[in-house]
Amino acid sequence: MAQSNEAVTNTLSILADPVRRYVLYYLDEQETPVSLDRLATRVAAWQTDSDPDAVDDATLTKMRTALYHVHLPKFSEAGYITWDTDSCTIRRGPSFDENASLYRLVADHEDLLPAGWP
Repeated sequence: MAQSNEAVTNTLSILADPVRRYVLYYLDEQETPVSLDRLATRVAAWQTDSDPDAVDDATLTKMRTALYHVHLPKFSEAGYITWDTDSCTIRRGPSFDENASLYRLVADHEDLLPAGWP
């Protein structure tokens, strides 16, 4: 029972941050691994409510750094992603699908979903 409570607490902690929710929403739509640059561009665009081509270099650098040092390690530790630091690619990990129904529910009710979210 304690492991189950810990898993729920960890999932809710992950979902508490809008950047991490955007990462989950994006990865949920990807069948193949994505590059860190592609992920950072998409998340930064959503966060700034702009077109991915319009994200300025400073914002993109800040997002890439936050993903690399804060968010991706947390996802990796929880098993949500498999992160190849050599190739800088990210794909869904073993815990991703186990918790998909929860963050899909959150996505359905997210009032801050980025413009253009399918």
